[in-house]
Amino acid sequence: MTQEPTQPQAEVVPNRQTPFSEAFRAFIPQDWAPYPDELPPELPAASPAALRRRALAEAFPGERLVVPAGGLKPRANDTDYRFRPHSAFAWLTGLGADREPDAVLVLEPTDTGHEATLYFKPRAPRTDPEFYADARYGEMWVGTRESLAEMSALTGISCAPISEFENAVSKNLAVTGVRLLREADVEVAGSLDLLRADAGVDAVAAATADAAFGVHLSEARMLKDDFELDQLRQACADTAVGFEAVVADLPEAVRRGRGERWVEGVFGLHARHQANAVGYDTIAAAGDHANTLHWIRNDGEVREGDLILIDAGVEVESLYTADITRTLPVSGTFSPAQRKVYEAVLAAQAAGFAAAKPGNRFSDVHAAAIRVIAEHLEAWGLLPVSAEESLDPESGGQHRRWMVHGTSHHLGLDVHDCAQARRENYRDAELRPGMVITVEPGLYFKSTDLLVPDELRGIGVRIEDDIVITADGCEILSDHLPRDPDAVEAWMASLWSA
Repeated sequence: MTQEPTQPQAEVVPNRQTPFSEAFRAFIPQDWAPYPDELPPELPAASPAALRRRALAEAFPGERLVVPAGGLKPRANDTDYRFRPHSAFAWLTGLGADREPDAVLVLEPTDTGHEATLYFKPRAPRTDPEFYADARYGEMWVGTRESLAEMSALTGISCAPISEFENAVSKNLAVTGVRLLREADVEVAGSLDLLRADAGVDAVAAATADAAFGVHLSEARMLKDDFELDQLRQACADTAVGFEAVVADLPEAVRRGRGERWVEGVFGLHARHQANAVGYDTIAAAGDHANTLHWIRNDGEVREGDLILIDAGVEVESLYTADITRTLPVSGTFSPAQRKVYEAVLAAQAAGFAAAKPGNRFSDVHAAAIRVIAEHLEAWGLLPVSAEESLDPESGGQHRRWMVHGTSHHLGLDVHDCAQARRENYRDAELRPGMVITVEPGLYFKSTDLLVPDELRGIGVRIEDDIVITADGCEILSDHLPRDPDAVEAWMASLWSA
């Protein structure tokens, strides 16, 4: 068989890039004000982050630990999603908001412990084409990046250019064990795998070590320090402001149509103005949409007489987020059927709060709340068996038709924090002071559910608050917003009359 002649490959030239003349290249670096000589102050999170690095190093003596921030991800063509560092990287460096794409934290073992180095991409000199021609990293496109000295001042960590990372991490690979947080950056993981292979490191053993490292980093964040608790309190306070703004504008959401989008937009405005952003996509679920647990399409009407379930949280600059849900009567007053469901959920939440104390298990919070839910369902004649039979884990579960989700999850840098933790250290673990969790029971009666009386169909209610376990119980961090139905109605009326 004869081979077909190959076609010459056309040179690929970016179709939107304007060529730069030599005259421009000579002119562009001239006569700029110098960068400030004064170094920036250390970030508030830097000091607690140093303590966390020390504890992490003590858990892995003699091993090199590699924690990437992650890279920019294209949204479409030459535009990227807004950057958010991996939570473990933020936790260990104190860097939040949009810092720092492509950076890697390395804890290098020494005779006395570990030495931290932050490898990142510092700003280029104005003579470098990056300054004016690089739309992803260039100063004229995305703003002034820190120098090595400035980043070191911000974080309290020795810094080096990211271009030196591979040489540094490849040293003594066969002797010094390396643990990598693989999930944070696929490119860094691929590069390190090649370096390990060249050094003769066993790939299976390396993967096992990396997996254990990821689990450890997740479990290490379960107990929040004082800085983290302050950040979560602030996130909850900021979220309450967003909820108040939404309620104040509910009549406008009704009037304009497509009101779920209006609610989402109002909350997002306040999240961006007060803090960094929303901590997750806002759920603004009116009417029957409230019975879709993760309704984020938010394209429906907000109508008088319906309930609206709003599940939203503000993420502060340090990336800690609140996670609060309120179910509100759009007209300002609960109907008898709506109040009946709402009060059942409120009673379940109260039972969850009571179970949230040291010595109890994480799963006890759900068990307490779901028992109340099952008992109400039995009393209303909806269960085909008794509440006790439905709660049997082996043969029951019928109540889950109307509350299929769990009651709690850990909260912190991620809305579902510590997600890689082992079951025995999460669901089956004993609650300890400093753990921050949600308590969020609900009841969901879809409009298509023929087992439900007509008066309850289309009603969905969830009430969610954020709590920290204390020495003798729990503190409700999100106690800024009312939960009692009478208090909710009075609160809404006060915002509309202001």
